[in-house]
Amino acid sequence: MRVPSQPLRRRGLLTGAAALLAAGGTLAGCGTRAATQTETGCRSEDRSTAEQKLTFSNWPQYLDVDESDPAKRPTLDAFVARTGIQVTYTEDINDNNEFLGKVQQQLASCRSIDRDIIVLSDWMAARMIRLGWIQQLDPARIPNVTANLLPSLRDRSFDPQNRLAVPWQAGLAGLAYNGSVTREIRTVDELLTRPDLKGRVTALSEMRDTMGLLLQSNGHDPANFTPAQFDDALAKLKKAVDSGQIRRFTGNDYTPELARGDIAACVAWSGDVIQLSAENEKIRFVSPESGLLLYSDDTLVPNRATHKGHAETLINYYYEPAVAARLAAYVNYICPVRGAQAEMEKIDPELATNPLIFPGEDLLRKATVFMALDERQERAYESRFQQVIGA
Repeated sequence: MRVPSQPLRRRGLLTGAAALLAAGGTLAGCGTRAATQTETGCRSEDRSTAEQKLTFSNWPQYLDVDESDPAKRPTLDAFVARTGIQVTYTEDINDNNEFLGKVQQQLASCRSIDRDIIVLSDWMAARMIRLGWIQQLDPARIPNVTANLLPSLRDRSFDPQNRLAVPWQAGLAGLAYNGSVTREIRTVDELLTRPDLKGRVTALSEMRDTMGLLLQSNGHDPANFTPAQFDDALAKLKKAVDSGQIRRFTGNDYTPELARGDIAACVAWSGDVIQLSAENEKIRFVSPESGLLLYSDDTLVPNRATHKGHAETLINYYYEPAVAARLAAYVNYICPVRGAQAEMEKIDPELATNPLIFPGEDLLRKATVFMALDERQERAYESRFQQVIGA
């Protein structure tokens, strides 16, 4: 099993998010016609029949690598050998907002970004879809997605017909604790109020995950909530901040502190905890009694991409259960492909039983995808959250 030495930040650290939104959403926020595109207004030419090539941008360490020869990527190399499509693969996405800054001017003005596939977190995918910057996929060309996509990742509010954003990997936001320095934790309210944890707790600076868990703890649905419900959850968070219960808000830089026991418990991402628990089995991920947040990083075909057909072929390939299992064995995030667990048993039986890679239906029923926000909501909720966390 391969475990990265540094856990990867898929969700994007939103410190200073109000400023980022002001910069990253200026065109969209102003409602100018240059920012928003439509399928008829921004036509894309598919050259897949004439050109056997494809350009694929992804996050670092998000594709399987041959440990004996890091230049080899087994599943991608097998795709090239099978199809004859030459893939230019680049790990140039390190942060959602940073990547948006690279490409927004081109996409806003219907120009190519020289990429056929990009992988972005669900909230950024929702923003790009809202702006009309993403091409629709042909269901007839991705039958494996139709057949094998996990039900919990279907019909999301920002892609109700499953034609724009196909999950690459997924993860859960919940709680974690280090059993070497504290007893078990089960609820969000425990995290925010238990006296023995005071000053030894962190929460995530990703608004959707922290606030989603607090909304659930108040009995509300993160997939469909009102401003008043958001404010109630925010008041609970502010009380925990003001009392000193929460030490600070983090990206996934909480992981070394949790590993050392400098913090006892936290809001955490499942992929991080898999990596930490490989070194210390007393570090545990917890599904709060009130629920979990389910997130994904999605493959998208941007406007003016010139090899959409090849992109669909590659997306369909990674939804073959055997291929998906080989990828999941390397990256250790939630595999979004039904049937991959049986294939994983042939590769690594221990990973096949890990519920943070292959969660059961009981766990998935507790997981919710955060509500898609429009530009106005995004600005308002982020601004209020940032004020409370002191960013």
